[in-house]
Amino acid sequence: MSLQSPPAATAAADLPSGPGTGLPPGADLNQGSAAPASAEEGGEDEEEEEEGEKEKEREELLPIPSASSAAAGGLERGAKNQFSTFSNFITTINQKKEGIGNRNSPTQLVIPNIKNVRDLSPICLDVRQKQRISIDTLPQEVKAPIPPEPSLPIRTKTVKDFQDDVEKAKSSGDWKAVHYFYSTTFDSFLEINAAFKKDTNSPFNTIEDSGINAKFVNVVYDALLNTPQDVQKSVLKGVINGLLQEWKGPRTKDDLRAYCILLQNPQFSNTSTYVIYAHLLRQIAALTEADHHFLVHWSKKISQKRFKQLVDRLLQFISLRLFPAKPEEFPPMVKCTWWIPSATKVLALFNAANSLINPPIISYTDFYNSTLDHIDLMEEYHNWQCYGNSHRFSFCQYPFIISITAKKVIIQRDSEQQMISIARQSLVDKVSRRQKPDMNMLFLNVKVRRTHLVSDSLDELARKRADLKKKLKVTFVGEAGLDMGGLTKEWFLLLIRQIFHPDYGMFTYHKDSHCHWFSSFKCDNYSEFRLVGALMGLAVYNSITLDIRFPPCCYKKLLSPPIVPCDHNMLVGICDVTLDDLFQIMPELAHGLSELLSYEGNVEEDFYSTFQVFQEEFGVIKSYNLKPNGDKIPVTNQNRKEYVQLYVDFLLNKSIYKQFAAFYYGFHSVCASYALLLLRPEEVEILVCGSPELDMSALQRSTQYEGYQKTDLTIRYFWDVVLGFSLDLQKKLLHFATGSDRVPVGGMADLNFKISKSETSTNWLPVAHTCFNQLCLPPYKNKKELKQKLIIGISNAEGFGLE
Repeated sequence: MSLQSPPAATAAADLPSGPGTGLPPGADLNQGSAAPASAEEGGEDEEEEEEGEKEKEREELLPIPSASSAAAGGLERGAKNQFSTFSNFITTINQKKEGIGNRNSPTQLVIPNIKNVRDLSPICLDVRQKQRISIDTLPQEVKAPIPPEPSLPIRTKTVKDFQDDVEKAKSSGDWKAVHYFYSTTFDSFLEINAAFKKDTNSPFNTIEDSGINAKFVNVVYDALLNTPQDVQKSVLKGVINGLLQEWKGPRTKDDLRAYCILLQNPQFSNTSTYVIYAHLLRQIAALTEADHHFLVHWSKKISQKRFKQLVDRLLQFISLRLFPAKPEEFPPMVKCTWWIPSATKVLALFNAANSLINPPIISYTDFYNSTLDHIDLMEEYHNWQCYGNSHRFSFCQYPFIISITAKKVIIQRDSEQQMISIARQSLVDKVSRRQKPDMNMLFLNVKVRRTHLVSDSLDELARKRADLKKKLKVTFVGEAGLDMGGLTKEWFLLLIRQIFHPDYGMFTYHKDSHCHWFSSFKCDNYSEFRLVGALMGLAVYNSITLDIRFPPCCYKKLLSPPIVPCDHNMLVGICDVTLDDLFQIMPELAHGLSELLSYEGNVEEDFYSTFQVFQEEFGVIKSYNLKPNGDKIPVTNQNRKEYVQLYVDFLLNKSIYKQFAAFYYGFHSVCASYALLLLRPEEVEILVCGSPELDMSALQRSTQYEGYQKTDLTIRYFWDVVLGFSLDLQKKLLHFATGSDRVPVGGMADLNFKISKSETSTNWLPVAHTCFNQLCLPPYKNKKELKQKLIIGISNAEGFGLE
């Protein structure tokens, strides 16, 4: 089954690093952000009705001229609604000013529906494959006409001067000098640049240097929250002044610098400032693609600590708008539907900046918002499928913000709906042919012999290819076990163990990296690789974790592209690979190539290599040219980078293309779903393999008991023994009780592990019901007996029976 790409577009912040500007070809930072614009459109009628009143209020607000007026009526420190007055009047700002700005800005582009996957942009690294507007066409210096920068006021205060003023104010209690600095500095975008620009006479129009004196900004903001409330209030009034400014043309680089600085204001962690923060985010989200380009590259220069604070502040803003602790603090949701889309789009810019750095500034998991686990995820998913990148906002347009736990829920429910649909169709077909329905037709029934596990399994999957999207049920011939989930788990475990054995020849195990890779041996039929891919797809489809040790590169290739192309002549499973990818599979070879790149001598004379490589296949050495006439092209100091790149591409792409293509089609024959567009390669790996990190203390905390209390002596003996087990024995216990030695996506708590009291003799061994993750434990009299019986039980844990 092949799917065409949906009309959706993901957030551009999912973008990886690429050549030149660091963004891949076809990257659009504005994509998926039409929702804020639609929210504005939704308020046009209200704007017209309240035009006169808002214009009047706005005229009263615009001045805020002096430090003295800013300080007047200052609020006491710690007042409950210290900035409530701003919330009242910010919401009345006339939206006409944004209309003027938008009319002078390049039109926001909405990506049309993609009718065929062949229309997709070229495969790129670590990104869902969707059509995007190319930002890579922008040179390092954006060649669009740059508005002239207005002359800045002269400000000479240094970091040392400011710190001295703060210390004097703390000791004397006289904050006038500090108050004047804050109220003046933040009174306008020009003043912000005058204070924090490294050199007011230099334009700083490049993406490489924002021109911001980051140290000064950090010192000023670090001191701000320890100043009196009238000082903090003056800063917010100044921010409002800047946001109320009429924009009569494209933003200058000074404006972008001001936005960059204002985003770092720690006052925006306080919910009482959220109305102001929301308008700041709205203006940044509405900037042009070229302006976003600058903000992304400038943001990657922010320190890790500050970067994390900015991301956390945005995530908190989204969470509290979704689930406010005090709803009365915010305007009604119907009047600020643009808050969350604006904040999410700004967060996307930081995610894009994070992706440009290797290693990234913070982990991709730091962008997860666990609050979204509690919303209607399927509604979000269906909105995304139906409306794509139109004016209807969906978090699925920005998958980096959705946690792997939430994505797993989406994939599971999507799989369940597909299973129900396929089963219903089978039933309808049977009835329409006047045949008697059979319950077995609703399942993918696999019958295998333990002695012929691999051959029987591959035969069954090949014969029942049309049923792969039905619920899986496994029967071991000659055994009385009923499959309520446990037999399926063991079938996967034993099958994977045999298929990946080196003697089977399909995969090569690399001891240095402890992972498997595809054998490059040529053969006449690659159907077994397709069936292995289908097997892995079945595991994801049926929520089973597998003990597979593929390198991260494999999952990157598996999403290249994430939706099977309609054109079967299109290459699949080909992605950009680097020396880092080779290090994860063949570290010794990768180290040798790295040494070649850094070699200071004459490469041609000392290595005497050509653009030809050799591989052993069944005892025969075969040669392959990395490029036409490669055997006649020597590797030199000048072309060694090309040689290394071609060699890596040969090993990870070209030499195993047919094997991996079959594997790719097998996986997607089961897992063909738009939900794969939401996943990063790392997340696919977690869904397939779970986590190998065992936390038995977490399992102890989440375990349920039946017939026992957690304080009973037998239970205390049990946990004393288990927590003292080696990692190998702990994995055996987990496999014995649950059918898998891997931890699911949600952690140990997701296992729903239960210990039940067995009323049998203490001479009996423990019994497990893997279908229900249940361990039946007799009331052993002492710890030594419990440990002995438990080890015997978990070490001999193959086979099923019925009492």
